Amino acid sequence: MNKKREKPYFCQICGSSFKESTQLKKHIQTHTGEKPFPCQDCGTAFPSSYYLKIHMRKHTGQKPYFCQVCGSAFSQNSSLKKHMQTHTGDKPFSCDFCGSAFSQSSHLKNHMKTHTGEKPYVCEVCGSAFSVRSSLRKHMLTHTGEKPYSCQVCGSAFSQRSYLKYHMLTHTGQKPYTCQVCKSAFSHDSSLKNHMRTHTGEKPYPCDVCGSVFSQNSTLRNHMRTHTGEKPYSCYVCGSAFSHKSSLNNHMRTHTGEKPYSCYVCGSAFSHDSSLKSHIRTHTGEKPYSCHVCGSAFSQNSSLKIHMRTHTGEKPFYCQVCGLAFSQKSHLKRHRQTHTEQKSDHNRGQCNQ
Repeated sequence: MNKKREKPYFCQICGSSFKESTQLKKHIQTHTGEKPFPCQDCGTAFPSSYYLKIHMRKHTGQKPYFCQVCGSAFSQNSSLKKHMQTHTGDKPFSCDFCGSAFSQSSHLKNHMKTHTGEKPYVCEVCGSAFSVRSSLRKHMLTHTGEKPYSCQVCGSAFSQRSYLKYHMLTHTGQKPYTCQVCKSAFSHDSSLKNHMRTHTGEKPYPCDVCGSVFSQNSTLRNHMRTHTGEKPYSCYVCGSAFSHKSSLNNHMRTHTGEKPYSCYVCGSAFSHDSSLKSHIRTHTGEKPYSCHVCGSAFSQNSSLKIHMRTHTGEKPFYCQVCGLAFSQKSHLKRHRQTHTEQKSDHNRGQCNQ
């Protein structure tokens, strides 16, 4: 069949061809910017009634396209087609730089920005820049504190839908993704991929500032704050700011007094997991921190740092009264008492005169 007869209507601007004149008219509006079909609910305008019809499903909640595999419903047929790739595993879009494959072209475009470093979406509050608009939207929730996604089981609230999905697995316990090397099981495919790098040693995310490389993009983002000084997580009680959400969570326990980490030997409770680990060594006698000079071993890294001053001669703690320096803060405290005692003796002597 003659191709020209099959699509006889041509666009004079871009050369696209169509079967019917009405299709050409709708297409022309993509060049002119004309949008004669407005939504009566929100005012958004569209170039054709077809696009308006699809848009209206956002307001009505209509989802006429169903997945025959898992039953998920979608408002657009194109969304269903994209979803089906999660079942087939089809990833036709490949990165020419690193070979990573994606199921959708939009995912490949976003991935390419990890190579180019392009970050066109900037936060107006703190200046943080992002390669994807959705990442900026998620970031803004760290400033607003909004958590619109709630767990129907326990009531926990989350800022992102994906976080709620992850959380729900704590109730179901489902872990369908298994590592073929060590048989560790994971609830998400992405978690398994991240885990596999512990076996392969792959670190595909480099820091453009210092050259450090990381196995996960989230770890790189956290690392970048050591260069930018960004502290997007603020305490609503005292205003202290932190670069990581986990640091803010730990800090909040200084206000709430919460101590969720308990010692299984003696029952002592601690506000931080690291504090519990250090405490456990008082029972086990483990001393993993060794001095490379004399071989002395310690249960805590802080104790090793203090010990090292016996070799280096470092004395960072100064007396504001007489200027004497000490290697440990406790030694300085004891020394200060000699001044307070002298002052008390002097005052008693004046009273006796």
